Amino acid sequence: MRDRIKDILLESIQVKEELLRGHIGKIVEIADLAIESLKKGGKLILFGNGGSASDSQHIAAELVGRFRKDRLALPAIALTTNTSILTALANDYGYEVVFAKQVEALGQRNDLAIGISTSGKAKNVASAIKQAKKMGIKTAALTGGDGGELAKLADVSLVVPSLVTARIQEAHITIGHIICEMVEQTLCQEEK
Repeated sequence: MRDRIKDILLESIQVKEELLRGHIGKIVEIADLAIESLKKGGKLILFGNGGSASDSQHIAAELVGRFRKDRLALPAIALTTNTSILTALANDYGYEVVFAKQVEALGQRNDLAIGISTSGKAKNVASAIKQAKKMGIKTAALTGGDGGELAKLADVSLVVPSLVTARIQEAHITIGHIICEMVEQTLCQEEK
């Protein structure tokens, strides 16, 4: 068991080392989009399925509450939390539109829509990104594997270099935390 635990930790470290070597620019691009959106009075709209739904909620909570500094709340919403909306849309229209219809209802021009999918193949996440683009909303995607359709749709896509869902999810929350810190650091300096 100890050897397997060591292998898992090393695998996670290797994925993060790959991010360090080749993906900092993409993290900067997404952080810049988030900062620009918030400066213009927009909000971050996050969505995904399963573990990616949890990541969406986690990142939104860090921004609305605080990450490292006590500060004014920053507008962010996860489209994964209202079970009445999710189940009504899934029942009435199909699961593919559960995020797209919410983007249609809640999205505005200065927002940033962030779709999270470990494979990049989640149809409902891709549909929401398409809806956001149709409305003139900037888009970002966090994916893994080969990036799937999602990586091709978003304005900025970061494809985590792994095929293992757990390692991709670990990288996504690390990336989410980095973005929260960059947003908070930039916007809090300007508050002073």
